[in-house]
This record gives sequence, structure tokens and C-alpha cells, in this order.
Amino acid sequence: MGELTITTFLTIDGVMQAPGGPTEDTSGGFSHGGWVFPYADEDFGKIMADIFSKADAFLLGLTTWEIFAGYWPKVTDPDDLIASKLNGLPKFVASQSRTIFNWRGSELVRDAAAEVVELKKRFPRELQVHGSGALAQTLIKNDLIDEYRLLVFPVLIGTGKRLFGSGTVPAAMTLVRSATTPAGVVFSVYRRAGKLRTGSFELPEK
Repeated sequence: MGELTITTFLTIDGVMQAPGGPTEDTSGGFSHGGWVFPYADEDFGKIMADIFSKADAFLLGLTTWEIFAGYWPKVTDPDDLIASKLNGLPKFVASQSRTIFNWRGSELVRDAAAEVVELKKRFPRELQVHGSGALAQTLIKNDLIDEYRLLVFPVLIGTGKRLFGSGTVPAAMTLVRSATTPAGVVFSVYRRAGKLRTGSFELPEK
């Protein structure tokens, strides 16, 4: 059985909204879209290519699917690994409003939390989530993510959608590896490590 992994671009203050462009997601009056672009250097590209090389299928929220479907089918270079993966592999779309998808290989998933385990059984390697804020919240609340791949960019925005919300399940995580690009992007990979552990620095009473 494969694993469910999530790759997310974040600001230092945890915002994940509209990393790719000014009009990508303006909901809530968000006006800072495109904050990834100035930091997309060669090392960043290599990190993303390595992540996509591990994919057997994708699980995407509707908004992310629509953004990808409007861009990646136009990238026809056979040497572009990311385009080849996204255009060629199965794409499961979590949606309550749309049922017909014109991007080849796309299929509806009505209840992602209930269907993830069965989806993972269909693939030997990774079922990957990219972006997909609302879907990510559902998967986090149900503790369904096997590995988090977080790329933290050296910017502060202050407002916008965040990856970890109030429904996040308390848990301990293990840092598997970490790297920093020349542009200052910190790439960290985390895996679940059981329940949250706590303690105290208070001095014992005499």
C-alpha cells in the first residue's frame, strides 16, 4: 500500500494562499498572491522534481485542480518531469460541487477522508497532495497524512489561509530531513511520531 504525502508552500507565518500568482486565489480579499516566484531558483526546482518523481497519483482539492488543469496541459515538453507526471498520472479531485473533469485522468472523490485508505491501496508508492488548503484541513483533522513536505519561504504576509487550523490533531512529529536553498527557502520533511508529548521546566517545590 502506498502513502499519502502532502507538499505545501508556506510563509514564515504559516500562510499557504495563492503562492503561484496574483490571481490564483483572491478569496477573502487576499492581494499578495505570487510570493513564491522570487525564490524559485534551481535548487527549488530540483526539490520539486524529486518530490514529483515519487508520485503514482494525486489527490487534489477542486481549486488546486482547476489551477493545475488550466496550466499543466499546456506544458508539452516530454522532458518536463512535473508536467509529465501531472498530465499522465491519475488525479482524484475532492469536490462537492463539480462532477465532470476534462483533464485526462481526473476522477471525482466525494468523501476524501473516507476514501483515502482505499485509494492508497491502489498504488505502491505515493498518493500526493499539493496545495489544496480545504482538503488538507480535512486530512489533517482526520490524521491521514503519512508525510509532510513543507517549503517555508522567507516572507511574512499576516493574512490568508493557513495550513494548520484549529482542527489540527495534536501530535509529535519526526524531522526526517531538511535543506535550505540559496534563496532562503527551508525545505523540511516530517513524519508522524505518535501522540503529543509534554513536560515542564518548573522547579520542584522544596
